[in-house]
Amino acid sequence: MEHRFTGPSFTIGIEEELMILDAETLELTNMIEAMLEASPSEELTGEVKPELMESVLEIATTPCRDTVEAGRQLRDLRARVCETARDKGLAIGAAGTHPFAMWEDQRIVARPRYRDLISALRFVARQEIIFGIHVHVGMDDPDKAIHVANGMRVHVPVLLALSANSPFWRADATGLASSRTPIFRAFPRVGIPPTYRDWADYERRIEFMYASGVIDDYTYLWYDVRPHPNLGTVEVRVMDAQTRVEHTVGLAALTQALVKELAEHFDAGKRLSRYPFEMLDENKWLAARHGLEGELVDLPRRDRVNTRELARRLLDRSREHAEDLGSAGDLEAVDDLLRHGNGAQRQVVVYEANHDLREVVGEIVEATNA
Repeated sequence: MEHRFTGPSFTIGIEEELMILDAETLELTNMIEAMLEASPSEELTGEVKPELMESVLEIATTPCRDTVEAGRQLRDLRARVCETARDKGLAIGAAGTHPFAMWEDQRIVARPRYRDLISALRFVARQEIIFGIHVHVGMDDPDKAIHVANGMRVHVPVLLALSANSPFWRADATGLASSRTPIFRAFPRVGIPPTYRDWADYERRIEFMYASGVIDDYTYLWYDVRPHPNLGTVEVRVMDAQTRVEHTVGLAALTQALVKELAEHFDAGKRLSRYPFEMLDENKWLAARHGLEGELVDLPRRDRVNTRELARRLLDRSREHAEDLGSAGDLEAVDDLLRHGNGAQRQVVVYEANHDLREVVGEIVEATNA
C-alpha cells in the first residue's frame, strides 16, 4: 500500500460538517448543490464539499503549520458559507445533531460514492443525519503513525466528553450528551479501532479486507481514529461538531499536542500500555452518556475519576507540547469547555427555559455565525 507518511510532522487540518438550514423555519433543507455553486473553490483557501445528505455541508482547511493558521482558514470558510447561505435565505448551524430534524426528509447527494453507500447499508446510512469534526495531524513515518493511532485510543473518551454537543434527536431529549455517538455506531467498522502491530500488519489486514471485497479502500473504515495513508496523517474522528469555532480549534490543538506526545513516545523506543478493549469502549459509552458530568475509568488503573478532572489532567499535560507547536493559545477554548460546559450542556440550558427546540437551533445558528 502506498503512503505519504513523509512529513512534515504535526501539520494540522480540520474538517467540519455543518447544517444547511432554512433561515425562517430553522429546519434542515436540501440545498447543498446551490451552496456549492455559489462557493467557487478557487476563491477559497480550503474546501467546501458535499457529504452524504443534501442538507450537510463540509468545510476543510488545507494542511497548516499550526492551529493559528488552521483557525484563520476555518473562520474564513465559516464566514463565507454563512454569507452565501444568507444570500439564499438559508442559515448555517453547527452541532452534533439537529435537535428536531427527521432523517426521512433528507435527500441523498447525487454522487456515486454516497448512492453506493446507501445501496450497501440501507437504513443504517439513511438515518445518519449527524455532524462531526475530523482533525488530521501529519506524520513522517508509517510505523510511527500506527503507534500514534494505537495510543490515541485511550484519549478518545475524553475528547468525546469535551466535544459532546448532541443532546437532542428527532425532537426528543435523549438523556445523552452525545446522541451522535450511538447513531453512528450502527455503521460497520466504527468506534474504538483495533490495534495494529506496525505498518506491515496494517497493510496486510487492510489488503485482506480489500481482497475479500468487503471494502473498496481503507477510507471505508470509519473508526474514531485511523491512519490516513493517502494524506500522510493520523485522523481523529470521534468528536461532535462544535457550535463555536474557537472550540473546534481548541480541540484540534489538544489533539495535535496529544499526537506529538505519542510521536515522541515512539521516537524514544517506548511501548504503549495495554488497555482492555471493553474498558476503552465502556469509557466511550460513559462519555457519550454523561459528557463532562460523569466519571471515567482512569486506565490502566481501575479507579473511576471525575471526567472533568481527567480532562484537566490531560490538558495540563499537553500544554508544553502545544507551546512547541505554536498552538498553546488555542487551548484556552478547552479551558472554557471545562469551566462553562460542553455544547450539550449549553443546549440543555437553552431548552430548559422554554422547552422550545427551535429556540435551541436559533441559539446554535447565532453562535455558529459569531
